[in-house]
Amino acid sequence: MGGYTLTERASLATFNTLRVAARATLLADIRDAGKLPELLDFPAVRQGRLLVLGEGSNLLFTGDFDGTVLLMSTRGVQVESDGDSERIAVAAGERWDDFVRWTLGQGYAGLENLILIPGTVGAAPIQNIGAYGCEVAEFIESVEAWDIRERRVVMLDHATCAFAYRDSLFKREPGRYIVTAVRFVLPRSRALRTDYAGIAEELQRMGVDKPAPFHVAEAVVHLRTRKLPDPAVIGNAGSFFKNPIVEAAVAEALVREHPEMASWPQPDGRRKLSAAWMIEAAGFKGVREGDAGISNRHALVLVNHGKATGPQLWALAQRVMLGVHEKFGVQLEPEPVVIGAA
Repeated sequence: MGGYTLTERASLATFNTLRVAARATLLADIRDAGKLPELLDFPAVRQGRLLVLGEGSNLLFTGDFDGTVLLMSTRGVQVESDGDSERIAVAAGERWDDFVRWTLGQGYAGLENLILIPGTVGAAPIQNIGAYGCEVAEFIESVEAWDIRERRVVMLDHATCAFAYRDSLFKREPGRYIVTAVRFVLPRSRALRTDYAGIAEELQRMGVDKPAPFHVAEAVVHLRTRKLPDPAVIGNAGSFFKNPIVEAAVAEALVREHPEMASWPQPDGRRKLSAAWMIEAAGFKGVREGDAGISNRHALVLVNHGKATGPQLWALAQRVMLGVHEKFGVQLEPEPVVIGAA
């Protein structure tokens, strides 16, 4: 079929970075977003559940998926000049890290702190991906999507996307939108963010005193590869736990009791706490139960040492969340989507 392929009872083991064995009733690999209405009209697709998948770097399967898994394999980058900034429309199936490296090669600024994040461009606004003091929402002008409810293509502007910390309209209305393209506005120059999590120190080690965006990107690559396990080497989905945001009074009480606990002020007056610090302080960094584990390199990362099942990985994640709550009274939440769990 032109524009897409369909596979029944398809294995998903190679389509999730935690390498969990799972199957989908139907796997639809779409290369032409214009074919979405035709594909979604198939009775088997229309009548069942639908899961849109990028690189599978932000989810955990706890069992088989009874429905259609839609792989977005669309490609394309279009540039529109606009003075000192560029509007760039990117197909949802483009790899995020490839796009970031392309922007750096073209001399654009803004995305350098977000290098080496796994996943696709289409997944970036859903999660409002962020790292090293930056969030992708800052550079998104609009998102093009297929509105399943209204059965039409919609262009959602920045405000409508309702971006927040690891959150967006797309997460609040799950199952309604299929992101088909993202439009970015990127400047040629801007103030660099080098004040977060060791970037300035890394630049100093690199001998760079007047950094450009590509220097910051290189520093972030060094930091990420030292701290985070490579999904190509060991199954993982990056940071598995969100940094919790709590009321200022709660944070102040915790810091009084634990002076070494990191916290960061938020625009609304609340404070963000370090989930990694709490997980390590609760004794879970490096813990292993069978093939399910918490990385010994970074306490936020749930890892699959070999043949851990989805339920085994989820059970360990829940044990970590319970342990942190018992010790600090703070409820952690998973950052990836957990498929099939209550």
